[in-house]
Amino acid sequence: MLVKINSVANVGLETVPVDVEVDVAEKGFPGFTIVGLASKAVEEARERVKTAITNSGFDVPPKKITVNLAPADLPKDGAAYDLPIAVGVLIASGQLELPPGNVYFYGELSLDGTLRPTRGILLLALFAKQKKHAVIFVPTPSAAEASVVSGVTVLPVKKLADLVRHITGEKIIPPLPHVAYQNADDEAIIDFDLREIAGQEQAKRALIIAAAGGHNVLMWGPPGTGKTMLARALPGILPPLTDAEALEVTRIFSISGLLPSGVALIKKRSFRSPHHGVSAAGVIGGGTNPLPGEVSLAHLGVLFLDEMPEFPRSVLESLRQPMEDGEVEIVRVAGHVRYPASFTLIAAINPCPCGYLGHPRRECKCTDKQIAKYRHRISGPILDRIDLTVNVAPVEVEKLSVTREHSGSLTSKEAKSSVIAARTIQEKRFAGTKLYTNSQMHNREVKQFCQLTPEAENFLKLAAEKYDFSARSYMRLIKVARTIADLAAEKTILPVHMAEALQYKQLT
Repeated sequence: MLVKINSVANVGLETVPVDVEVDVAEKGFPGFTIVGLASKAVEEARERVKTAITNSGFDVPPKKITVNLAPADLPKDGAAYDLPIAVGVLIASGQLELPPGNVYFYGELSLDGTLRPTRGILLLALFAKQKKHAVIFVPTPSAAEASVVSGVTVLPVKKLADLVRHITGEKIIPPLPHVAYQNADDEAIIDFDLREIAGQEQAKRALIIAAAGGHNVLMWGPPGTGKTMLARALPGILPPLTDAEALEVTRIFSISGLLPSGVALIKKRSFRSPHHGVSAAGVIGGGTNPLPGEVSLAHLGVLFLDEMPEFPRSVLESLRQPMEDGEVEIVRVAGHVRYPASFTLIAAINPCPCGYLGHPRRECKCTDKQIAKYRHRISGPILDRIDLTVNVAPVEVEKLSVTREHSGSLTSKEAKSSVIAARTIQEKRFAGTKLYTNSQMHNREVKQFCQLTPEAENFLKLAAEKYDFSARSYMRLIKVARTIADLAAEKTILPVHMAEALQYKQLT
């Protein structure tokens, strides 16, 4: 008997339908064969499925069982086909009837018939939403992420036996209720409050501008001046994720298998801080079936590169495309996938290998050759993609006193309010487009949305001629000035906004 079971395959963030065809032949030698360009994990499903069916109290017929995963030219990876294969075997052998309608099965089986957490459930739910009256059977530990998608009946399955009892009508599995999105708590715990960081007012201002417009920041200064603390304070002033943003981020974590069990949506912006020993594939993404890397896991959040020159040159150069386009394309022989990667880069560097060049109290022991070699580890094209450069100088001893009151310093809550107000202006400005922040504008949008006063335009031209800006630097300077104007609630860019943007520009 031949049956067809509906399932899906996830190629990057794209979901394509897969027909799991199961045939139990009356003639032929007993066996269990899986075809359809299956990976090793899928081929091993035959042992998991046979054992799970037996331990669930059902029979695996001693006949020739053939499983075809169609389309045959699409690579299949992962253990998510265990459940549809098991259901197909039970139906083809006459132990179960195929439920009517648009029904999809997806999940990994344990040997005792229990369903294990499986990545990509949210993508399946979004795909099923396009079908009328779709029903999806998914593992209970991963079902929460599917519950945020309306218009889909999500049935959480704990064990294979429970699924069989549901289909036979013996014990119905109640569908999971739809979970509406709610913004994250504004009082969420953050690593550092801006007020806790002594001094560094210019760096704090740069972080507020970066948070408001999604701009990249380079902080340079001696060790111990607070560069890491400043970077870790940035998530505390970022606005909460919107409904669409939360769904987009959750899709990435779902396909990566990093969504915690029972969590429906990622509600906080990511803060990713990879070690400098990370590979290019770890940053960009990769593998036989390419999974997202750090740049995609930091989508709509923060990617922090501490001691940036210590990262391999190949890793830093691989950041060019995502920093410019907001997405990354991973190309393999079998095809290519795209992942979103619109992140805010925060990089921290020392002025020299020993870190004390220009320090007011400590002497630098590096030679000119060592300093030049150290600085050349970061290429010009990468520096050209940095919007804000700020010097984090040593803090005066008086400001470090534990009894000192930082009454004049801005708190993260206050800074966050300013950032949200600026983001609201940008949200209205970019309504109907795919843009979120000023940093994502291309030249066309810059010309459309960035109106400069004649004085500001003259100031920009003089600065561009004096410092020989590239075309990219020229446009990025306007974007930063646009964000500064948004923070001031100004519709046009004034000379004072352009001047402040210029002081954060790397001029040497």
